[in-house]
Amino acid sequence: MKLNTLVLSRQHFQVVLIVALLSVIAFISEYFLGESFTQTFVYQRQLINQGEIWRLFSGHILHTNGYHLLLNLAALFMLWALHGRFYSIKNYTYLFLLCSIFTSVGIYYFDPSLIQYVGLSGVLHGIFVFGALMDINAKDKTGYLLFLGVWLKIAHEQFYGASTDVSNLIEASVAVNAHLWGALGGLLFSVIYLYMLHMRLRLEN
Repeated sequence: MKLNTLVLSRQHFQVVLIVALLSVIAFISEYFLGESFTQTFVYQRQLINQGEIWRLFSGHILHTNGYHLLLNLAALFMLWALHGRFYSIKNYTYLFLLCSIFTSVGIYYFDPSLIQYVGLSGVLHGIFVFGALMDINAKDKTGYLLFLGVWLKIAHEQFYGASTDVSNLIEASVAVNAHLWGALGGLLFSVIYLYMLHMRLRLEN
């Protein structure tokens, strides 16, 4: 498996960096402003019911503690290292937004017991799926292993739950359904994106 250690083009990392910076800024702001800041942006079911729909997006850049933030940022940059060559400002922005809304809407309608949610993990699963499918499209056989691996992980979580070690580390229950919906969002985006990509290539030829 080749890591994209020399992905230098701005389009390959700009949105990734913006997401990371927003997450860090949110964490710092939460540290200094406390609960008032968190309660303004966290995914919160009752307040979404009252029309505060920005929480469907903003909750993803908040984190329960520093370990949670570092875990998600490490995954964010690991995925960039693996698949950054497939990123552009446009496709990554759309991918991130679709995975965000798919994760939030999925847990809103199908996981009513989940009252609050924060973190990038749902979105990251969608980004992982996108990268794996782009690998497959590029004839990289490791893409099949990555694609199978992420769905096996999700299936294991659905049947057996998440690691208690991770829950203890982030001081919160791991929202495994968010991982499922994020991955489905990434799958939907990838199918549409690859279809449009193939149609464009066909027209050019």
